[in-house]
Amino acid sequence: MKELKWTRKTTQKIAHELKSLGVDVSANTVCRLLKNLKYSLKVNHKKKESGTKNPPKPADRNKQFEYIADFRDRFANQGDPAISVDTKKKEQIGDFKNNGTSWQQDAIWVNDHDFPSDARGKASPYGIYDTQRNRGTVILGISHDTPRFAVESIESWWKTEGKENYPDSNQLLILADSGGSNSSRSRVWKYKIQERLCDQFGLTVNVSHYPPGSSKWNPIEHRLFSEISKNWAGRPLDSFETALKYIRTTKTTTGLTVKAHFVRNKYEKGEKVTDRQMKSLSLTKHETFPEWNYTISPSRM
Repeated sequence: MKELKWTRKTTQKIAHELKSLGVDVSANTVCRLLKNLKYSLKVNHKKKESGTKNPPKPADRNKQFEYIADFRDRFANQGDPAISVDTKKKEQIGDFKNNGTSWQQDAIWVNDHDFPSDARGKASPYGIYDTQRNRGTVILGISHDTPRFAVESIESWWKTEGKENYPDSNQLLILADSGGSNSSRSRVWKYKIQERLCDQFGLTVNVSHYPPGSSKWNPIEHRLFSEISKNWAGRPLDSFETALKYIRTTKTTTGLTVKAHFVRNKYEKGEKVTDRQMKSLSLTKHETFPEWNYTISPSRM
């Protein structure tokens, strides 16, 4: 036998080839025999973790999930803020098809092709989800999704909501993915947390990252971003005002409410932080998975 372990041929074509070899069977018989041999039609599964040479073991994942759960419980019991952060998928602004359906008498006409050149701009929605209060905030940017943009979005949330809702707190827990603008490997992310959150507001910031390939367990994904996607499903995001409107009107029966802010700041890629700047950070890595868990404290003046 050949080493072939898969085929895209239909059962009808396999039966035809078998007949040419003197084996007279029907397509139904071929299907039954394949099932007996544990073969079935399969789709591709997104299971490989890209961007990391040494993906975490399942036991390490579970241990990190348990560590994060304990952290969240501790902050909830103390009444201190814990936020889940991430960047939602970038959206082209213009007359483009938006997946989903909506109740209306006539279908909305949109462009027959999604050419970027036809877009009025591109929105980068950075989200902050307050896990204690079930409140979401989205900073809608028009530039690159960079670590500086991520931290300044959290800074904006703290100024407008965090400080008001947690007036007696001097520490903050941030739950983030391991990649993207809030990557666990990003020097700029850590440096800006020191500068814009710790030193400016006197906050002690604890950061815990979800293991690579585990972003769907980040609370913001299923508590905030999925609800925004449902709210604007089937409606073209023809302007930044339209996108902001649908974000702000996102609600759930469990009490979720969402605020949105539009920023026009330009963020450039490639910002660097030197070794000397990194050494100046008041950063303490935790014993449990130190690359994923760390605390940044206000600088000692």
